[in-house]
Amino acid sequence: MAKKGQKFDSYTEEFKLKLYYEYKNGDLGGYRQVAKKYNISPFTLKNWITKMRKYGTVENDVYKKRGHHKNPVTLEDYKERYEILKKYQAFLKAQRERK
Repeated sequence: MAKKGQKFDSYTEEFKLKLYYEYKNGDLGGYRQVAKKYNISPFTLKNWITKMRKYGTVENDVYKKRGHHKNPVTLEDYKERYEILKKYQAFLKAQRERK
């Protein structure tokens, strides 16, 4: 768990990709050896590798925050959802009136 006032290292996309491909080539062995060579946490490298395999990228700003979606919802999406809800409410009202 992070402590108050703790500073975190930030790494460039190029650096992360370099380590990913170095791990993938298998010259050093596993991800722990690659992490040790560059003096980073093996868990950090493992997370980068997982993201690279899953998303094809290891960008921090896109996947770091919880609840952040790859494709953000636009105003048009909300308007469309609102129209669907209005139609559904009218449908429910008609169902109640039949009874």
